[in-house]
Amino acid sequence: MIAKYSKTNSPPYIRLAGFYFCYFAALGALVPYWNLYLATRGFNAEQIGVLGAILVGTKMLIPNLWGWLADRSGQRLRVIRWTALLAASSFAGFLGPVQFSWYLAITLLFSLFWNAPLPQFEALTLAHLQHESHRYSLIRLWGSLGFITTVLLGGYWLDHYGTDNLPLVLLALLGSVWLMALITPAAPSSPKIDTSQRLTGILRQWPVWSFFLVTLLMQIAHGPYYVFYSIHLQAHGYSPSATGALWTLGVAAEIVLFLGIRPILRRVGLRQMLLISAGCGVLRWLLIAWEARHLAALLIAQSLHAATFGAAHAAAIHLIQRYFGTQYQGQGQALYSSLSYGVGGMLGSLYSGWLWERAGAAAVFSCAALFCMLAFTVAWIGRDDKEDPH
Repeated sequence: MIAKYSKTNSPPYIRLAGFYFCYFAALGALVPYWNLYLATRGFNAEQIGVLGAILVGTKMLIPNLWGWLADRSGQRLRVIRWTALLAASSFAGFLGPVQFSWYLAITLLFSLFWNAPLPQFEALTLAHLQHESHRYSLIRLWGSLGFITTVLLGGYWLDHYGTDNLPLVLLALLGSVWLMALITPAAPSSPKIDTSQRLTGILRQWPVWSFFLVTLLMQIAHGPYYVFYSIHLQAHGYSPSATGALWTLGVAAEIVLFLGIRPILRRVGLRQMLLISAGCGVLRWLLIAWEARHLAALLIAQSLHAATFGAAHAAAIHLIQRYFGTQYQGQGQALYSSLSYGVGGMLGSLYSGWLWERAGAAAVFSCAALFCMLAFTVAWIGRDDKEDPH
């Protein structure tokens, strides 16, 4: 039987939320500002591109290896703690010599561990919540708050103090991720695992691999956004502060979605939520492609981040829980991370860079809308009319 929580032994909401806050706070300092730091240290665009490709490329494989280990050993929390510690420890290598070969080696080592904790922590969170999985979004929104916090404070810090101390700031944030992992308890015991079904049997099911195809296409569509959105806004005359405000609006919309998603989950099936997300993606990318000169259009487009990312991610986490059960939960979360954010993120970056040089911004974001149309089509074909609202 599942060990149920008593009133004095409820799920550790604060510690779970704290881990998400710290993890995405580190991400909020790493993603927008690390390349800027590398540029100030004399690395050229090609070198920075190689280092960035390693961070994304390793995500296609590494989470699956750690997910297999966590599921196989049953020591998910230990995997999270050790990889968080090793990520922080390896990042300290950036305090060493500023040479490309050294940074290349440290980036590879850091990526081996940095890409591991989050998928396993997603599985751990759902294991803690048990039959209260609808509370997942209320915990996950603290990650969005952490991201916003460091994006805003990081911009202020860089304006006043420059990038010299960025590695130390990131090292402290990575250390906080490890500390939160240390104080997070293991999940209660699970029911006896059904070993009658193999992972390959799960992956052969049409709803499962069509789901992964939808999430892959959605992340490919987001590629131009993460790489060229700020440049696109700058070309239309928006100031850096306005650009930062629009980025913040997108994450704020995501937070609002997480706060109000529980009644939505009661009324809308998870596959239907993916349909809505893909449909909103078509509108969002077309607005950015063709109406960026109008601030009102961009405000609408950024508000749709709640659907294109927030709702899609929430639905994905619950669907993985449903499809992979207890036995393969870690590997399911890892596959989602690898295929969507790893493969999808890399393909999105590659096609957007190639097309940007040849056809311009409107064509790139229109292509993103096309990928969302494809995702909508796959989600429609793969929908289950018998599925009850979550």
